[in-house]
Amino acid sequence: MKTFTDPRLSNTLSIDDQIAAGKALRQKVKRRDLGVYKPAPNRPDPLDLLKAQTKTRLSNLIPIYYERMLTSPFAFLRGSAAVMIQDIANAPTTEISVQACGDMHVSNFGVFASAERNLVFAINDFDETCPGAWEWDLKRLVASAIVAGQHLEGDRTICEAAVRSIVQSYRQHLHEYAQMSYLDLWYAQIEETELLNKLPDEQQKRAARVLAKARECTHLQTLDKLTELVNDQHQIVESPPLVVRAETLAQGQTIIKALEELIQDYLSSIGSERRFLLSRYRIVDVARKAVGVGSVGTRCWVIYLEGKDQNDPLFLQVKEAQPSALFPYSERFQKGRELGRHEGERVVIGQRLIQGAPDIFLGWGDVSGIHYYVRQLRDMKGSVKLEPGKFRPKSLPDYGVLCGWALALAHAKSGDAAMLSGYVGKSEALDDAMVSFARSYAEQTEQDYDRLVQAAKQGQIPVAKG
Repeated sequence: MKTFTDPRLSNTLSIDDQIAAGKALRQKVKRRDLGVYKPAPNRPDPLDLLKAQTKTRLSNLIPIYYERMLTSPFAFLRGSAAVMIQDIANAPTTEISVQACGDMHVSNFGVFASAERNLVFAINDFDETCPGAWEWDLKRLVASAIVAGQHLEGDRTICEAAVRSIVQSYRQHLHEYAQMSYLDLWYAQIEETELLNKLPDEQQKRAARVLAKARECTHLQTLDKLTELVNDQHQIVESPPLVVRAETLAQGQTIIKALEELIQDYLSSIGSERRFLLSRYRIVDVARKAVGVGSVGTRCWVIYLEGKDQNDPLFLQVKEAQPSALFPYSERFQKGRELGRHEGERVVIGQRLIQGAPDIFLGWGDVSGIHYYVRQLRDMKGSVKLEPGKFRPKSLPDYGVLCGWALALAHAKSGDAAMLSGYVGKSEALDDAMVSFARSYAEQTEQDYDRLVQAAKQGQIPVAKG
């Protein structure tokens, strides 16, 4: 009998055998060895890696990119995935492949609406997603917990407790997911009721406020925030250089012509029923909008569309997808995995694999040789702001439980949950190792941040004035 199984992915082992195979991997790579971080003797200057990354970006936005990176070591870590992966890619791994997020840190989680309009908690940034080692995501996440904790003025005890919360939650949920059928795992989500039940009473109230705010984040609210009435028609408000309206692209092609080309390509990436839904809307306005920390300088457009009338708005974000920072190191993890024909498709494949409830308008396309992916903007989305005065350090371990849970679900959906479960085990061996790694890499991040500060003072990089 023929099956749908890719022979490269077939697995005839029982769950118990897979768990045992994961345990056996500890003889190849001891869990304590994952805690070791030593910079390579010939380690590249992080500034050179950042400069190389900006060569393909819009030159007038590069000063803003560096300005945001200079905000704090935590901001630096968020914007330097390319630096970290070259530091950890050659470290020992178990070779268990997952669809890695690639830019895993504590600010890359949030709540969003599923297609059924239920709020779920999950990873929310996939620009760097690529097949890779599960260790890469976990190491970046725990390092970010230390750096974020220090940014929040938390003490060493709080920071290390956050790391332990992340890893313990990651292990415990992998054990649960290892026992689930593939179909149940595919449908699994972290829904708001589960999320609230996982938190202590005080944190439940704070989380409930984040959820309530996310529910209010609709296209109508976005209409009020991003547009103004001009001659009885809504128009996106400009705020140079972050939000600007341009008539032509750098190649001389008009914006409308470029959008028509892009949308035709994009429509082929979504289902016919969604093409029909989108056909009911018309483009009213478009503007270029700078985003994020690490993504500043990449091309990103906001398209404002209307359906029946001005009370039926739709906002789409068209974001450039550049090659993943992980790609040069990921070849050995790519067996049997679909990468996509271009970078936008890579992002969409990754999101669909590990997020579980992607945007109904999620798709991809290209124009003038530049790859993009498309999604809704701000549709029932919310996240925690990890900034002093807005987030209390003592809450970080509780938040870490949710982050570890979401990462476990992502890796279970896209990897071998039973084998991973067998390797990570039930003891605190992995927790101890990750605390050691996170401490060491947090120190590395501080040093790299200081290098960037020095470069700014010496005029080696352009920095926008705040």
